[in-house]
Amino acid sequence: MPDETILDDRVRATLNAHNIQYEVLEYAPELADTAEFCAHYGISTTEACNAIVVVLKTNPKQYVACLVRADTKLDVNKKVSELVGVKRLSFASADETAQLTGMLIGGVTIAGLPETMPIYIDTKVMEQPRVIIGGGNRTSKARLAPQELLKLPNAREADIAVPR
Repeated sequence: MPDETILDDRVRATLNAHNIQYEVLEYAPELADTAEFCAHYGISTTEACNAIVVVLKTNPKQYVACLVRADTKLDVNKKVSELVGVKRLSFASADETAQLTGMLIGGVTIAGLPETMPIYIDTKVMEQPRVIIGGGNRTSKARLAPQELLKLPNAREADIAVPR
């Protein structure tokens, strides 16, 4: 089993601080894309998850993080908009995401984010016995029971995705 130190330091510290039980997965950086990761390792897209940062176009801007299964897509314009009560919102750019999270696309996860950032975990994620989330970098992921994710500050379950 890979050493937990391959996870991003903030991600590992957050998971451990909240007593979240997880298994570390190590992979080559060229497999950071979820579809390529799943295909290479034979992982179902119902188990793999994507973390997406959404920008609320308020003054000042606000950000939320969303976690969805790889076989679904985030419904930012309807479900997320209704959930947060803001009509103008969009996916954060890769640059905004990196600046806000300190993580590169392909490694973004909901653990290790600023503790004031709301986190929404799609209900379909919670249906799985185990899920895989990013490790905060492009070479590691964490596998865990989705209920463990609700231990993160500001995390809650919400219906935010639609079928792909």
